[in-house]
Amino acid sequence: MNTVLITGTSSGYGRATALHFHEQGWNVIATMRTPRAGVLPESDRLRVVELDVTEPASITAAFEAAGPIDVLVNNAGVPSIGVFEGTPMARVREVFEANTFGVMATTQAVLPRFRERGSGVVVNVTSSVVLGHMPLSAVYKASKMAVEGFTASLALELAPFGVRAKTVQPGACLTTNFAVRATNGAAPDEMVPEPYAAWAKKAMDSFTAQELFTEETDVAEAVWRAVHDTTGQLRFPAGPDAHWLAQAK
Repeated sequence: MNTVLITGTSSGYGRATALHFHEQGWNVIATMRTPRAGVLPESDRLRVVELDVTEPASITAAFEAAGPIDVLVNNAGVPSIGVFEGTPMARVREVFEANTFGVMATTQAVLPRFRERGSGVVVNVTSSVVLGHMPLSAVYKASKMAVEGFTASLALELAPFGVRAKTVQPGACLTTNFAVRATNGAAPDEMVPEPYAAWAKKAMDSFTAQELFTEETDVAEAVWRAVHDTTGQLRFPAGPDAHWLAQAK
């Protein structure tokens, strides 16, 4: 029976992906920075493991607890919405630690196992923001574009060993933490200097008025397809808006 380890499963895409793989009969290692009861169903095929992707000791402990795995899904990350001019560099570094360096660190932790075994899949969840131009996302987009480039090169390095690397690019989903921060107008990291205020409001109004949105299950299904793909496809848009952006690109 195959085993998948998924980061960031306390909500959103990560939780939906954990549920989907579990429903398909897989063993699931569902990791959370702060494990909470009741988030996922109790099952002998589903274990919740504590993991903070920004802490090396936490990564080591989590992979030791997980044991052998067949697939790593890097889903954990943090949102960041705001004007770059008003975003402190400390916040920029925080976003990259979670969204970019965290992905690299967990991937590096699992690669020796995959390489030695001659099989394994790494799926990195990025964002449809890499496909188009989303306002108020300079830092977030930069962190996700870095993962796209990282994964593209990584896939070439791993191919001789039978190991695959993919990205999944979710569209805009109104039920994730990112969307809540984007639409409530009072997010702590929505730093918009006054000269930008009118423009930022117009940009966010346009975002919430779009007709196509992604469901969390769209992302779970895209991750499933990416894991099982043997055609060499690298990137998997997830959701109708992401597919539209990919086709228009």
